[in-house]
Amino acid sequence: MSKYFYPAVFHKAEEGGFWISFPDFPECLTQGDDLSQAYEMACEALGLIISDLQKEGKTVPEASTPENIEVPVNSYIVAIQFDMDEYLRKNNNKAVKKTLSIPQWLNEQAVAKGINFSQVLQEALIQKLAS
Repeated sequence: MSKYFYPAVFHKAEEGGFWISFPDFPECLTQGDDLSQAYEMACEALGLIISDLQKEGKTVPEASTPENIEVPVNSYIVAIQFDMDEYLRKNNNKAVKKTLSIPQWLNEQAVAKGINFSQVLQEALIQKLAS
């Protein structure tokens, strides 16, 4: 699964701004000075917890349905989206060396035309993964 949607509870903070909790991830809390920053921080926090669970080989829980969540006074539910593919593109861009074999004639023709092998492989893999 690439895209995740989870409810977050935005609580108005006494000192201003918001603090955010996730009913499906009780250990996941964050905050923001205004609604825009709070939403951004909630997306980041959700991404971190989901990616950590996956790295540890743990199951990512199903999202709660909003009608089953108790919302305190001065708080409200906001749906937060996390796109794992986008997160990985942004945060896991380290180059990895791969060794591969192609026929000599193909190599010679590609070199003669100045083809960048890494770029061609990346483009082909992206296209293949999209289908």
